[in-house]
Amino acid sequence: MTAAAMRAWSVVEQGPVEGEPLKEIERPVPEPGPDELLVRVRACGVCRTDLHVAEGDLPVHRAGVTPGHEVVGEVAGTGAQVFGFALGDRVGVAWLRRTDGVCAYCARGDENLCPRSRYTGWDADGGYAEYTTVPAPFAYRLPEALDDVPAAPLLCAGIIGFRALRRSGLPRGGRLGLYGFGGSAHLCAQVALAEGATVHVITRDEVSRRLALELGAASARDLAEPPPEPLDAAILFAPAGELVPVALRALDRGGVLALAGIHLTDVPPLHYETDLFYEKEVRSVTANTRADGREFLALAARYGVRATTHRYPLDRAPEALRDLKAGRFDGAAVLVPG
Repeated sequence: MTAAAMRAWSVVEQGPVEGEPLKEIERPVPEPGPDELLVRVRACGVCRTDLHVAEGDLPVHRAGVTPGHEVVGEVAGTGAQVFGFALGDRVGVAWLRRTDGVCAYCARGDENLCPRSRYTGWDADGGYAEYTTVPAPFAYRLPEALDDVPAAPLLCAGIIGFRALRRSGLPRGGRLGLYGFGGSAHLCAQVALAEGATVHVITRDEVSRRLALELGAASARDLAEPPPEPLDAAILFAPAGELVPVALRALDRGGVLALAGIHLTDVPPLHYETDLFYEKEVRSVTANTRADGREFLALAARYGVRATTHRYPLDRAPEALRDLKAGRFDGAAVLVPG
């Protein structure tokens, strides 16, 4: 190792994480572009999207990419066009890395739909490393109330869960069902509960059911059991298309099902009368806007939203992904360099 080199993980060949799709490498510390920050990584959350990138559920966008898009770090360098950031500033790096800023979607405030959007840990190297870069306009200033490790999962799992919550159209004081209860769902639940919702969790994992009840869920049941009352809204976090009709049948009239994942297995045929009639809706969730991120991080600090985290040193990144896939922990895993 030299002062100009760093450790990082690279997706050398997509495949099951029980094999070796990731390889630990030494590469030069990246140079920030003119509008970018160089960020020394202090913590990086392990997201299910990283699993999709490693295993091939998402196609290759950058050969040998370094995953990771839930990064908490400090500014270690700036490009020539960057203003307003100083060395040592604490920042967050999230999934949405760059948009064109001029398309019709960006112009109307829907930058998450930009056809030329780029993503951290997919189109550009991310936080499974000692350093990464981020365009300064897409870096988040983190509230002081949020510590490094608990803050890391907020930067994707939290933001996406928050967007899914808003997409679900849950009314104040409404009844919300969460299908799957991993990193994103357990953060979404805390916001919903803080805003007065009744939350019902449906997940196969017993440890996650216990966590849901500890956080204040009204019920936590196995996938074979329906929630105890009709739902005003539901969010599907599990990447299992076969749960779409299950969740739709649990909705009350006029209810909305939001699909929170970037990847979903095939959805079986829906029966119109039992699954969709009475003005039930299905809505997908695509990434997030920076406005979503800023609003969520402010609410997280105000509501005291905290991620249940499990620390892994950076050199155990493949193990963290395997444990995520196998459901060996509740909450979220976080990689910590050094």
